[in-house]
Amino acid sequence: MSLLTHPPTRPDVIAIGSSTGGPQALIALLHDLPRGIKTPILITQHLPATFTAIFAQNIAKAAGRACAEGQDGEEIRSGQIYVAPGGFHMLVEKKGSANVIRITSDPPENFCRPAVDPMFRAVAKVYGRNVLAVILTGMGRDGAAGGKAIVDAGGTVIAQDEATSIVWGMPGAAAEAGICSKILPLPEIAPAIAKLAT
Repeated sequence: MSLLTHPPTRPDVIAIGSSTGGPQALIALLHDLPRGIKTPILITQHLPATFTAIFAQNIAKAAGRACAEGQDGEEIRSGQIYVAPGGFHMLVEKKGSANVIRITSDPPENFCRPAVDPMFRAVAKVYGRNVLAVILTGMGRDGAAGGKAIVDAGGTVIAQDEATSIVWGMPGAAAEAGICSKILPLPEIAPAIAKLAT
């Protein structure tokens, strides 16, 4: 498995995808992320509808910043964390000079809704090379195809390593696809984000 060596750019958005083991990994990662980083964060975690609002509250407490389920048409703002609502895909589109959330009930991808690939494709289209994507622990391959779209647009992908993943399906698929700039243990991901985003 080879790593990409293209020079990363300072991200205008951080997009994170996760599944099995993801809630705990996300809480740990966002707790460790410096509070001074104001780059907006979009999260797709495979969860049913009844859990995502509570999960967003838990993230807000751990991260020390605002976090809520994304709302359709909502403008993406600095310092905010958006979680894909259970049962829906969370996308991004440009509207005038603003970038806004789009919530859709398009068909599941990778047997999931929300799925990571649609979110990754959308941020690649809107933000281009100024995307930092992170793929955390999870079953399956969700995120690998969308991650390739991000890399093709000039963005950067970081994957969690096998040793610290509950299931190395999603990050492993990204690693095998050769789209990652870094493959890191969970405790090293927040410092890597901080280095790129500050």
